[in-house]
Amino acid sequence: MVLYDCPLPIALAWLFVFGAAIGSFLNVCIYRIPQHDRLPDQLRGLWSPPSSCPSCRRRILGRDNIPILGWIKLGGRCRFCQSRISMRYPTIELCNGLLFVLVYWMQVPAGFQATLEDGAAFSMLGPPLSADMPPSAVLNWRYLYHMLLLECLVVATFIDLDLRIIPDASTVPGMCVGVLMGAWIGQAFIVPVWFQTPKLQFALAQSLPDWCQSLLIDRQIPEWIGMHPQWHGLSVSLAGLIVGGGMIWTVRIIGQWVLRREAMGFGDVVLMALIGSFLGWQPTVVVFFLAPMCAVFVVGCCWLFRRDTEIPYGPYLSFASLLVVIGWRWIAPYAEPVFDLGLLVPLMGVVMAIMLYVTLQMLQLLKWMMGIPLYPETPQWVGEWRSADQLWYVSGENVDDQQGRWRVQQWDGSLSARGLAVEQRWRRNPQDGPRSDWGWQRSD
Repeated sequence: MVLYDCPLPIALAWLFVFGAAIGSFLNVCIYRIPQHDRLPDQLRGLWSPPSSCPSCRRRILGRDNIPILGWIKLGGRCRFCQSRISMRYPTIELCNGLLFVLVYWMQVPAGFQATLEDGAAFSMLGPPLSADMPPSAVLNWRYLYHMLLLECLVVATFIDLDLRIIPDASTVPGMCVGVLMGAWIGQAFIVPVWFQTPKLQFALAQSLPDWCQSLLIDRQIPEWIGMHPQWHGLSVSLAGLIVGGGMIWTVRIIGQWVLRREAMGFGDVVLMALIGSFLGWQPTVVVFFLAPMCAVFVVGCCWLFRRDTEIPYGPYLSFASLLVVIGWRWIAPYAEPVFDLGLLVPLMGVVMAIMLYVTLQMLQLLKWMMGIPLYPETPQWVGEWRSADQLWYVSGENVDDQQGRWRVQQWDGSLSARGLAVEQRWRRNPQDGPRSDWGWQRSD
């Protein structure tokens, strides 16, 4: 299934080099995107100014910018100022090259007897065979499509680990590419946008009203999917975007209602919408349930050793997406029968949202019974007491700078600057009262 019958070792070697080169660009994205707030500025900052040393600001030479080898040749130090260059940069380049190799090795089976069933993203409900796009083209286009998703996830993951934010530049452009490219290829989906077991029609036909019976189909996959592949590819991406973002948004809203705190960041909502735009809504639901399983061990360690209950959730969504991309063939026997239920799947989603709300309320009740505060306390501002703060405090506590002292004559200019000129004049001659040019006189 490798294009042009290229030997697999050679293809993997080229993919590793290409992935390492892309990893160098990902380092730039991870470093520069969080430096700006607005999406246009984030994208503009990726191209200018050219890469330079953070310490001496000297531009990095082209021969020193070779992925992995450039860092090794320089010994991990800047050529000009000898300041240390973090080992994180070649590590990301190395891991990204290995990621390109891993996903290709899993998704594109090699050998003369290789079939579509050997690919990691294979599904019996996947793209049908056609003369317009042979199996090798389907596999390689889908590999490229999924790698675009994983590259966006790499950027979002490291930024989320560093700063606990997911900037728009790491998700929104990729989301747009996912929708447009999904519609253009038309055959990059893992499973179709809709499928259901034909037995469901006979089981529900008698209990549903007439207008609902038209939604039931007498075959597992609707016929229009094979007739209009581009429109189907667009519908897969849009449905995944809406369902992926909608699930996290629902959790965010329910958590805000019950816990009165932010349960999920809005960056996670957009990240899940990005994942859905590439994978479709059914694999995205699987990602939604796999991510907590990936995070449970790390969350437990953070709570035991650091008492930290807030962790970045983006890395676990990204890792769960990778598991779906390279393991759908093994996940499908457990997931596809659930989605075969058709119209019952959205109903199950509503029931699970209600169960989440009830579960959180029960946890709040348990906390109340144990005497644990239900809601986080409002944080008090604790800052540095500077000299300006002290001067401002003293000026408020002692408005009259001669209080408690022998009074001496002062220059009217300094008194006027503090608004005390009239008061001091009245204190010196109280029988005269304030000057008439101020519009008032002292009354006895």
